[in-house]
Amino acid sequence: MTPVEKFQSLLKELFQFEASDLDFGIYRILNYKRDRIARFIEEDLKNKVESAFARHKADRLTDINQRFEEAKKKAIQTLGDNAFTPTGELKEEFKDTPIGREFLSVKAQKDEAEAIDEIKLQVFNDLYNFFSRYYEEGDFAPHYRYSIRGHRYAIPYNGEEVKLYWANSDQYYIKTGELFRDYTFRIQDISTIFRIVEAKTELGSNKATKQRFFILDEENPVETVDDRKLIIRFQYRELTEDEVRHYGVEGGSNTAKQEKVNLKSYQKIISKIRDAGLKAKLSELKNDKHLLLYHLNRFTARNTQDYFIHKNLKKFLSEQLDYFVKSEVLDIETLEKEIFLDKHITRAKVVKEIGEDIIDFLSQIEDFQKRLWEKKKFVIKTEYVITTDRVPEEFYGEIWKNKEQKKEWEELGFDIPETKGELKDRKLPIDTKYFSQEFKERLLEKLTEKQDLDDLLDGLLIKSENWQALNLLLNKYKGEVQTIYIDPPFNKEQDADYLYNVKYKDSTWASMLENRLRLARDLLSEKGSIFVRCDYNGNWIVRPLMDEIFGKENFRNEIVVKKSGVPQPEQYNLRFNPYTETLYFFSKSGTLRINPIRIKREQLEWIPMHMPKENKNKASIIINNAVFFAPKGRHFPSQDYVDVLVRENRIKIVEKEYFDVKGIKRTKIPYFLPKGFDLSNSNWTDIPSYSQTQGFATENSEILLKRVIESTSNEGDLVMDFFLGSGTTTAVAHKLKRKWIGVEMGEHFWTVVLPRMKKVLAYDKSGISRENDVRARYNEKTAGGFFKYQIL
Repeated sequence: MTPVEKFQSLLKELFQFEASDLDFGIYRILNYKRDRIARFIEEDLKNKVESAFARHKADRLTDINQRFEEAKKKAIQTLGDNAFTPTGELKEEFKDTPIGREFLSVKAQKDEAEAIDEIKLQVFNDLYNFFSRYYEEGDFAPHYRYSIRGHRYAIPYNGEEVKLYWANSDQYYIKTGELFRDYTFRIQDISTIFRIVEAKTELGSNKATKQRFFILDEENPVETVDDRKLIIRFQYRELTEDEVRHYGVEGGSNTAKQEKVNLKSYQKIISKIRDAGLKAKLSELKNDKHLLLYHLNRFTARNTQDYFIHKNLKKFLSEQLDYFVKSEVLDIETLEKEIFLDKHITRAKVVKEIGEDIIDFLSQIEDFQKRLWEKKKFVIKTEYVITTDRVPEEFYGEIWKNKEQKKEWEELGFDIPETKGELKDRKLPIDTKYFSQEFKERLLEKLTEKQDLDDLLDGLLIKSENWQALNLLLNKYKGEVQTIYIDPPFNKEQDADYLYNVKYKDSTWASMLENRLRLARDLLSEKGSIFVRCDYNGNWIVRPLMDEIFGKENFRNEIVVKKSGVPQPEQYNLRFNPYTETLYFFSKSGTLRINPIRIKREQLEWIPMHMPKENKNKASIIINNAVFFAPKGRHFPSQDYVDVLVRENRIKIVEKEYFDVKGIKRTKIPYFLPKGFDLSNSNWTDIPSYSQTQGFATENSEILLKRVIESTSNEGDLVMDFFLGSGTTTAVAHKLKRKWIGVEMGEHFWTVVLPRMKKVLAYDKSGISRENDVRARYNEKTAGGFFKYQIL
């Protein structure tokens, strides 16, 4: 493959020419510009190089030919007509004369100018070397490269004392997760559509895998519409034991397992297609795989892999191209060896000119994706959950007749009333998704006759990718949130929730967190606080990241909480068992709201009254007319406080022995007894931090969230969690009479979070509901509520 062909092949990969048959999303934009890009790669690229060097060659040859004729004429005048051979070469005996050396120098420049075509190939090699270094396995990797030997890369640096930098710091992390979209590709006039349908199989205890897979729908896997459209339906769910054996996915990576499933699916789809022509086309080879199987693998990867969008690709690549040209194309060692420098200057100009054209193309595509990502997303569905005690009685007849609503009450474990009149005395949650649009509108109109809807609502749940949710919430809730608690997926040692192709696990995690924390800061009120939970895998990233976004001056505590689970002993034969995790506690500003939390002491201990550091004003105290002096380097509390302790009989004098150069001496030291409650410190290992009530692997305990929420907010304040998980934050916030917002993108939004919040509205007896101070506010009589949930 020639340098030109090699570079053209790279460009086709960068512009995703292998996806030319795809007909959805960004691929429609690419296909719209595909002809223009193809013309650039196949024709314009070579023409630009030819044109640039042709101009240079013509200009340079005109000058050098004139100089050559003058040098030859001068040589003949000095050396005579016989100085040249019949072929025009200078004879050997004259080459070492001053005139001969001058002539040969000009002749060498003429020969080099005429041979400039050879350097065109270097242009294509230069361009290939530049663009290929920023793409790995089809993904863009933004390395700041500032050296061709030794340390290959450098980080952007503006003189900071400490700099946190990661490879993807200038990019948006796009968590695709399970945001399924139709995948469409075309074969001539026929569109083939892969479509996700809801999994209808109730696996129960028969499930054999935690990992979920794309498998063909059991009821209607393949359908042909009007001979122009082929629809192939999939479910996305865990596999049964029988399916594990059928697909042969007992071992290997998740990607390899899915590809095994895809192979079986391909075979089944082909067997169900009756059109022989279509079957033949789908069986043709593409990249060494049958066309249909090739697209199956792309489809399953697309819906589960995460990726990045650069925030300013043009600026990044333009800066890097400028440095590349100056440091590698115009390399000083190359220039020192060359007599004729103009050709390398031309080479550099052409590399820069063509490189900028390509950067323009790439950045247009990247900027379009960036604009799509940053665009405020639409709410495609809004429903409401409200308990029957808050619903006007005129709606009870329709509620009572709704069989779907009654079925859900039974599934949630509620006792069904015997008559519709009992609905008023119960706190049964109704979900407007079971009712008509007309019912919902009438209900909302009635409820808001005397009060705004926002004042009536207790909370909001959003089913969405969390960056998009935060971006949308900024419109309404900027500066309104009092407390944020998040427990993002930890950056685990062996695996992680990131499938980015280039495998930058730490960098991916840092970008994911940074993108979302910047929006979260804007949502906080000036007196607001945020808690971020992490463990030893990511603590080293979280702290400097929080310092950068919230400011070092707003750091409050590293709070220690208990780690969950019993480790396998063999895992820790080279280290101690990790026992704790961390809550990073930051405020939005220096005027935060913090409420002292008092915890019961299990055992009361007498504590010496003197404290570290000398203080001449508190070097001595008087107790019952006796004077006591603090040890060297220590001091006592104020005399007023000591007098209070004396009146409350919470001081005793303890005689202690100590060693002195003159022998053992005795001294009397005042001790005091703390009260039965003590101010909480940053050691929160006295309470559980995880629970197992929802069947959710990383369920945070309600006791932990109670302490978080009560310490930094008051009743009526707004609490948020945008990594909601099992819904502990919103459940606790509701029980503590706070307003709340929860964001979750996983399918457990439907199976865990929403049912849990419905139970909390009806009255949930578990968790903190058993504690006396909570029961005074949240009980069978005071429960109930009204919240909204939306899908973006």
